Amino acid sequence: MRNIRKGMQVQIISGNNKGESGKVLAVYPNTNRIIVQGVNFIKKATRPTQQNPSGGFSEKEASIHISNVMAVQGGKTSRIGYKKLETGKKVRITKTTGQEIEI
Repeated sequence: MRNIRKGMQVQIISGNNKGESGKVLAVYPNTNRIIVQGVNFIKKATRPTQQNPSGGFSEKEASIHISNVMAVQGGKTSRIGYKKLETGKKVRITKTTGQEIEI
């Protein structure tokens, strides 16, 4: 479940935002949650300050569980696997196509 990394393109596979995709902004491995750009917005009340005298509501992305997303590579969703090269280097690959994953 910890194959998703910051900067990857992912697609939501379940929940209210199913079918949407975006870039991973943050990963929280201790709680198995991620924040995806442009997905799962929440409204947060803000107090009036000197910079924002009127206060009001601000929208920002909320975290979603990492099991609700799949990596997108070449326009297709795929699971992530690992492969060792001849040089001994371990690389991440997509299970559907076998291509290396670049972030």
